[in-house]
Amino acid sequence: MIQGIDYVAVAPVLIVALAALAVLLADLFDVPRSVLGWVNLAGLGVALGWVAVLGAGSRRATFCLPSSLRGQGPPSCSYVADSFTLLFQGLVLAAALIVVLLSLGEITRSSLPAGEYHFLLLSAIVGALTLVAARDLITLVVALETLSLPVFALVALRRYDGVATEAAVKLFLVSVISAAVMLFGISLVYGATGAMHLDRIALSLDHLPSRLGPVAAAGTILVIGGFAFKVAAVPFHFWAPDVYQGAPLPIAVFLSVVSKAAGFAGLAITLSLGFPSYGHVWGPAIAVLAALTMTLGNLVALWQRHSVRLLAWSSVAQSGYMLAPLAVGSHKLPGAVAATVSYVALYAVMNLGAFAVVAAVARSRGPLLDDFQGLARRDPLLATALAFFLICLAGLPPGIMGLFAKIVVVQATVAGGVTWLAVVMAVNTVIGLYYYLSWAARLFRPTTSDVPVRTGNATGLAIAAAAAGAVVLSVAPQIVLDAVSAAT
Repeated sequence: MIQGIDYVAVAPVLIVALAALAVLLADLFDVPRSVLGWVNLAGLGVALGWVAVLGAGSRRATFCLPSSLRGQGPPSCSYVADSFTLLFQGLVLAAALIVVLLSLGEITRSSLPAGEYHFLLLSAIVGALTLVAARDLITLVVALETLSLPVFALVALRRYDGVATEAAVKLFLVSVISAAVMLFGISLVYGATGAMHLDRIALSLDHLPSRLGPVAAAGTILVIGGFAFKVAAVPFHFWAPDVYQGAPLPIAVFLSVVSKAAGFAGLAITLSLGFPSYGHVWGPAIAVLAALTMTLGNLVALWQRHSVRLLAWSSVAQSGYMLAPLAVGSHKLPGAVAATVSYVALYAVMNLGAFAVVAAVARSRGPLLDDFQGLARRDPLLATALAFFLICLAGLPPGIMGLFAKIVVVQATVAGGVTWLAVVMAVNTVIGLYYYLSWAARLFRPTTSDVPVRTGNATGLAIAAAAAGAVVLSVAPQIVLDAVSAAT
C-alpha cells in the first residue's frame, strides 16, 4: 500500500522538526546560545505563518487509506489539517513563542545546555502539533509520547538539582502508567471494532454486537484515562505540583499551557469523532472526573504559600472546568466541544501571563507568596499585570475573558442536562475567588522590602504580549468564541 503525502498540510510540523535539527547541528559547532534561541523563535514564527496560510484555504488531509480499502464516504485519513486542527496549532505555536522568550533568560541563569534545551523543546512541540491533527489512535499515541518524552529530559535538565531529578522521575512514572492504561484501552477498542481510524471506530460502534459492548466500553474509559494524565485530571494529577515546582519555570509554563491544550484537543477529537455513540458511557465518567478535579484543585490551592505550587493546583482546578462541558456525552456534543475549546484558548492567555510575571519575580525576590507583597510599590506595572491575570483566572471584571470562559462552560453543561455539575462549578468558582484575590491584594500591601525585579527584555516582551492579549480578549471575548464556533 503506497500513500501520497501532502507536504503542504504537514508543513507546520516539518518546519518545527527542521528547526529542531538545525538547533542540534548548530550546537555541535558551538554556535552562541543567543543564536540558538533566535533559530528556535524563527522556526516557530515561520510555522505559525504557515498555519495562517493554511487557514485561508480549504481542508487538507494526508496519510489516507486508498479508496479500495474503504467503504462509502470520504477516505479515512491519519492527519487532517481542518479548521479545528489549525486553531489548536496556532494556539500551540503562539504559546510556544512565549515559552521560548521566557527560556532565553532561564538558560543563562540556570546554566542549562542551550542546544539540548531548544532541541528537546522543539521536539515536544512537534508532538503537540501532530497530536491536534491526528485522526487515528496510533498517530494519537505516537504524538502523545513525542510530546511527553522530551519533557522528562527538560524537567531534569538541571542535572545537579535533586528537586528537578525527583520531579522528572515522578513525571516519568505517572506517564508510563498512563501510557500503559491508554494502550490497553486502544487494544480493547481495536479488538471490538477492528479499526484504528476514528471515523471507522465510530461507524463500527454504531453497529457493534451487544456481546462486544462491555469490551468497547472498557476500552473507551481506559483511553480517556490516558488523556487524563496529560491534562492533569484526578487521579492522574499528582505529578503536577512537584513537577511545576522542580522544573525550570518556562517548562512549567509549557506543561500548564501547551501540553494541556494539546491534551484537551486530543481528548475532544477522540470523543467527538471516535466514541460519540458511547457518550452514555464516558459522559458520566468525565462528569465525576471534572467534579473531583476542580474541587480537589481549588481546596488544596487554598493552603499553598508557594506561587508556582499555587498555580499548579489552580491549573488542576482549571482542568476540571475544561472537562465539565464534555460530561454531556453525545447530547449536544458539538456545543460542548466548542465550550471546552473556548475555555482552553482563553485560559492559555491568562495562565501564560501569570506564569511570566511569576518567573520574573521569582528570580529576583523569591517564589513564595510573601515575596510578592508590596510589589506594586516598586514595580507598579508588573503588579498591575499580575493582578489583572489573577482577576481573569478568578472570572471577575475587568477580567471579562475569564468571566466569559466560565459562563460558556456552565451554559454548555446546563444545556447538556448535567445541572448538578454546573452547581459544583459555581461553588468551586467561589472557592477560587479566595486565593486569587488574596494573592492580588497582597501585591498592594505595604512592605519593607525594596528589592527590584529584573525583568529582562525577553521576559518583558512575553509579559507585554500576554497582557495585550488578555486586554483585547477582555474587551472582545467574542473573537475567540466566533473562531471556535467556526472551527468546531
